[in-house]
Amino acid sequence: MPQKLRIGYLVPQFPGQTHIFFWREVQALERMGHEVHLLSTRVPPLGLIAHSWSKEAIARTTYLGEVRPLSAAGAAALLLPRGLLLDLLREGPRFARDVALTLSAAAALRDYAAAHRLDHVHVHSCGRAALVANLAHRLGGVPYSLTLHGPLSDYGPGQRVKWRGAAFATVITRRLTEELHAALAGHLPPRLVIRPMGVDTDVLRRDLPYVPPEKGRPVRLFSCGRLNVVKGHQDLMSAMRQLLDQGVDVRLEIAGEDDAGGSGYRKELAAHLRKLRLQDHVKLLGAIDAGAVRDKLLSAHAFVLASWHEPLGVAYMEAMACGVPTIGTDAGGVRELIDDGHSGKLVAPKDPTALARAIRELAQNPESARRFGEAGRARVEEGFRASLGAETLVEEILRARQG
Repeated sequence: MPQKLRIGYLVPQFPGQTHIFFWREVQALERMGHEVHLLSTRVPPLGLIAHSWSKEAIARTTYLGEVRPLSAAGAAALLLPRGLLLDLLREGPRFARDVALTLSAAAALRDYAAAHRLDHVHVHSCGRAALVANLAHRLGGVPYSLTLHGPLSDYGPGQRVKWRGAAFATVITRRLTEELHAALAGHLPPRLVIRPMGVDTDVLRRDLPYVPPEKGRPVRLFSCGRLNVVKGHQDLMSAMRQLLDQGVDVRLEIAGEDDAGGSGYRKELAAHLRKLRLQDHVKLLGAIDAGAVRDKLLSAHAFVLASWHEPLGVAYMEAMACGVPTIGTDAGGVRELIDDGHSGKLVAPKDPTALARAIRELAQNPESARRFGEAGRARVEEGFRASLGAETLVEEILRARQG
């Protein structure tokens, strides 16, 4: 019988609006018979807690982020003579500030891991949460590993320290792996594994055949992603204005919220919507539950996300798993998921005119829409199931424990 592991699973501000992937992976690990301990830095803003499982996840999660000066001082006294002082000098003042903010969390993680006899801690981040795991390990805690979900520049200072101390790491795309080798050669862990994020293809599937847009009826579009300028929702709105001016009747719903829970970029996006006179054609839904996202996908004629940069794109995966024709941007690692012209359509980022053209062509070609939907589903089933991530994580933990 395979060895049962006790795994600490550390995700910053869990459970946030985009964290359905992590919840699926946790469930997959537990179905495999492993014991998962949910850990996080702090609870996310109220407006970002939107899932049906959020309350259960919060109740299960131990939050480590409270700054405790005495605990931090004790941790610093232990670590400074053990190489931390040299790291502080090498990495600079921004890294020193992050260390000061995470030392007490690191001590708390070390103590939690000892009390619950954890075998390993996996961190789904390379930001401060990764530093928490690194410092906890150096304080005598358990080994840790990382997953890189986006460009290193998104995750703050001290990357050489965080990666050098990891037992292994997974990276979601080949492109990010190449960037990682270029940036951190000589500071990487013994093993790097390319393992994309995944979705639950048993839940995200069609019960009824896809029905393309009907002549004389509105084209229903759905988009899902954080309300952030890099997600390109403003470009999609501009494409909507072009389509309406060309006589194409389109309706768009956008699910997602800004990182401030509704008081941030959402205001700018709503102003853009009003400026383009789209109030009757575009709806901002806010953060919605995964079940509601599935319902919206299954009722949509197409899924569109106009990101300026997207490391890979779970939202694309969810749409493709549901057999929804998908239009995205050729940005970041999206091409590793969407084969342009076969399993979906890719356009250049920041180009509302190209986006409008792709939407119009899809609406006018029902056979292409059906083909994209079927090929997209097959692509996700083949290489982007949530269970693959859980299986890889267990394999690598066992490999690291065996030396």
